[in-house]
Amino acid sequence: MSNSRRNAIIAIAFLVVPFFVAAQSKYPSHKGEFYFSWGYNKEWYTQSNLHIVQPELNSDYTFKGIRAHDHPGWDEGLFNRALTIPQYNYRIGYFFKDDLGIEINFDHTKYIIDHQDAHRTGKKDGKPLDETIKWNEENGFYYFLNNGANFLLFNIVKRWHLYEQSNQKVRIDMLGKAGVGPVVPHVDNQLDGFSNNPDFQIGGWNLGVEQAIRATFYKYVYLEFAHKIDYARYGHLNIYKGEAHQAFGTYELILNLGVNIPGKKK
Repeated sequence: MSNSRRNAIIAIAFLVVPFFVAAQSKYPSHKGEFYFSWGYNKEWYTQSNLHIVQPELNSDYTFKGIRAHDHPGWDEGLFNRALTIPQYNYRIGYFFKDDLGIEINFDHTKYIIDHQDAHRTGKKDGKPLDETIKWNEENGFYYFLNNGANFLLFNIVKRWHLYEQSNQKVRIDMLGKAGVGPVVPHVDNQLDGFSNNPDFQIGGWNLGVEQAIRATFYKYVYLEFAHKIDYARYGHLNIYKGEAHQAFGTYELILNLGVNIPGKKK
């Protein structure tokens, strides 16, 4: 790292850190707050490898560099269907200190493998395999976590107060969140024309970090916009006569409407 870049980073740190310290110190404490929010999200997924193991068929192979997309649903209308059909999320949290809290953080995200030329290697029916197939329903291939890839996290939350009117009509906070938890996917797939029995299952684990800006109005209602990075590892997912294993990263944008219950003043 060059001296000029190092000096620039130090200068920014000296500017930013005092700002956060001042932001925390010049506003009243909001210790004891409880909150709940509901909203909707948009995802982008990394490419990943999909490992298929079917012991009864003597098959063990991997699809390399699989691409996938989400299905927001909220862009097709929110009030003509159940609220839980689009990609939704909720947050339930409590601030045990003014600047520290805990949170249950759930994202109902949909994962659908794209139509693509998919390369797989390994063995199938006991024979060596190295081929590229057309991944689409007409060719007997689909793979949906479409009732949810479903990320559940138990988060630690750090809060910085950025602005607050003296009459508490408007308050702006920045939140940093980090946590780990299980994934609870709904697994629905077809490989080489053979389908599984679609169902929900505990499918592995995930960890995530999230940054949010929260605007609270009249102490009780808030709007929160966040972006999030999540890494999920799925294992033992149900397929026809076997299991699927996969890991991928997710980038999310999230917009939530929430209710805030202030703590008791001592």
